[in-house]
Amino acid sequence: MAKQGNQTVRDLRRGNRATLLRHLYFDGPLSRQELGRSSGLSAGSISNVVGELLADQLVEECGSVESDGGRPRILLRVRPGLGHLVGVDVGETQVRVALFDLALTELAASDYPLSDCGHDVDHVVELILTGLAEVLAATGVAPQTVLGVGIGVPGVVDQGELPGGAGVVVHGPTVGWDAVPLGRLLRAGTELPLFVDNGAKTLGQAEMWFGAGRGAQHAVVALFGSGVGACVIADGVRFRGATSSAGEWGHTKVHVGGRLCRCGARGCLEAYVGAEALVERWGQGAPGGSEKAGLTELLTAARAGRADAVELLAEAAEYFGAAIADLINLFNPERVVIGGWAGSLLGPYLLPMVQDAATRYALSFPREQTVIGLSSLGPEAVTTGAATLPLSRFLTSGGELAEGTKEGAMLRGGLTGAFLTR
Repeated sequence: MAKQGNQTVRDLRRGNRATLLRHLYFDGPLSRQELGRSSGLSAGSISNVVGELLADQLVEECGSVESDGGRPRILLRVRPGLGHLVGVDVGETQVRVALFDLALTELAASDYPLSDCGHDVDHVVELILTGLAEVLAATGVAPQTVLGVGIGVPGVVDQGELPGGAGVVVHGPTVGWDAVPLGRLLRAGTELPLFVDNGAKTLGQAEMWFGAGRGAQHAVVALFGSGVGACVIADGVRFRGATSSAGEWGHTKVHVGGRLCRCGARGCLEAYVGAEALVERWGQGAPGGSEKAGLTELLTAARAGRADAVELLAEAAEYFGAAIADLINLFNPERVVIGGWAGSLLGPYLLPMVQDAATRYALSFPREQTVIGLSSLGPEAVTTGAATLPLSRFLTSGGELAEGTKEGAMLRGGLTGAFLTR
């Protein structure tokens, strides 16, 4: 195949398709002229690639706008009915499965509390598959229209080498998962393409695409739930590290020889700030009650002026702010976004104290350049972020549909002249 530099013509065409799809998805509808200005591609490239995308039924015309003295300009957009997305949040206290359309509008969701069985792997897999069947049945959506199932999990994710996500292995010591072959276990119950990542990283992607991080090139998105994690974005790209374990911020040390953490080490940030640790330390919740109920009671007591509750949350804010100061000193972000269900609940109360502590502990110049704020997507942002995993692959691949699964092949076959068959 002909090459230009180190790229084949096919690589260049795929890159151009990806560029236009992303512009149309995030900024559309746009005319061909607007695509040229925003993408930097030539008029000839725009004409050729748009022609391909229209022929492949990935893009459609959706009206027109007047031009200066010429013919009206036709507007283009990514076809809304192209497909669907599933997002799954394997959280600390529940499994949530949601079905979205391509615009990430939630169409249906199922929530399953994790109680007696906890994070028993077979039980979690069963809940995911049950939820998947339920949301599809509730909406009448055909499985072959689903671009993929994105899953956010606690722990480090090894993607493996098998197609369609079948080789994914999860290492989650805080939930008792030691090299769990999650991809293989899920593949036994569904042929849909699987995309698995750490929950903090899926939250980070959602915030950067649609939430409080949008427009920033350097940011940290903190997941504040039962535990604590972070997604670091550098130059617009999520930082993963050598083995995709970057972001285990909750297990950085804030007190040498301090409280025992769920991970087995002592002095972790999570042992002082995580919702599980806060409820345990307060010790005033109803026996056997949920973490959310216990945290709500703690917050209510603090707002009522109860000294023990006020003191505990003030200490948590101090640790949290100091840990954010470390992130500021290390990564120099434009923004730090605090999300997660506990972040949504406690954030408005804690934020001023966290900001103040970060100011006292961070170097003054980088701190002055950093805005610390709350998530704008709410407590279910991990689920939304999980759904962006298959969407991200679809956009960055220039409209390719996942291989290695029966449904992926069926959906490819339903799009005339699909890119992979060219």
